[in-house]
Formats: sequence, structure tokens, C-alpha cells
Amino acid sequence: MIIDQQFSKEIALDLLKINAVILRPNDPFTWSSGWNSPIYCDNRLTMRYPKIRKKIAKKFVEFINEKYSDVDVITGTATAGIPHAAWVAENMDKPMSYVRAKAKAYGLGNQIEGGIQKGETTVIIEDLISTGGSAISVVEALQFISAEIEAVLSIFTYGFDKATKRFKDAGVPMFTLTDYSTLIDVASEHDYVNKSDLETLAEWRKTPDTWPN
Repeated sequence: MIIDQQFSKEIALDLLKINAVILRPNDPFTWSSGWNSPIYCDNRLTMRYPKIRKKIAKKFVEFINEKYSDVDVITGTATAGIPHAAWVAENMDKPMSYVRAKAKAYGLGNQIEGGIQKGETTVIIEDLISTGGSAISVVEALQFISAEIEAVLSIFTYGFDKATKRFKDAGVPMFTLTDYSTLIDVASEHDYVNKSDLETLAEWRKTPDTWPN
């Protein structure tokens, strides 16, 4: 679910302006999964732009204060969610934790770092939701220590049905600042993509695992 419809358009344009999102419908990218994709999203680039990263943090803080004001801890996903979680936690004067993809093979062998304990509530900050697998692995790691997950918040989501189902099955709400549909509309409006390519971009969204076949 989009947190703020008007803001979703603003942040989508920001991501396009800084090349955090690149659209190449006629020269697709290849993801690590092997999928062909007309879009590449790297929200880590927001770290380079103070105005944009502050805008992101401010909107997350406003939303958390409105919906989950009593949350105990802000949690980031490793690695790209960590800085955004840190800025949110700092602005809210809250403890912060982050969750690795897997436990360390050395030292204390921690998977969860920072300050979260059994029974505490948390909101997870993620930079990007694709199939939802990485975010759900963070949810499961936190549930394993009996932390309570209020919601997952992301900067951007592709809105795949697979991700929607995963969050529904996990019983965890997912909210986003902007999504694929909004971004494509904004990209078309501001000439980041030709209107003749809109059908191609819509087709990918329907069958991303087999596109363009």
C-alpha cells in the first residue's frame, strides 16, 4: 500500500532524476535471478543526495508516528535499508537494529545486530521490495527471537503478486513510498520513457519471470 499518493509521484521523479531508477525497455537488464527486466533500481544512490534522503526519512517518520507511535525499535535490512533505518531511528530518538542475510560465521555469530530484545515491537525499513524474499527472511529472523513486527516499509516496490502473497501469508503489513505503476506514469509524463514503450513496460510487470517471451 502506498503511504501518500502525492508523495509517491514526487519521490518517483526524484529517483528518476538521480538515476536510482533506470528504464531500458528496448535494452533489458539481467537480474541476478536471471530475469530480463526493462528496469533497474538502485536506491543506494539516495545516500548521495541529502535532500532526497532527508525527504525519505521524514515521510517514514511521519507515517510511523501516525500508525505505530509506540514502536520500540527501528530495524534496517542489510545492507541498503541500514542507512535509512538509522536516519529514521535518529529522528525518532529510537533504538535501532539491523538484520544480516545470514548469521556471521565468526565472533558471536550474530544475525541481528543492535538493540532489539524479546517482546519488543519493531518496524522494518527496506529500500526495495521485489519478490519479498529478503524482507520476509528479516521478519522470520526477528520472529525467531520473539520480536513483534508491526510493518515493513519500503522506498520502492515492483508490486509483484508473489511479494503481496508472502506478506499476507506472514501476516505483516507492507507499505511503500512509491511503486512501479506510479513510477512508469511519472516517467512517461516527464519523458523518461517513450509512450510507445508503455505497453512493453506493462507486459513485463505481468510476467516478469518469462518476459519477453
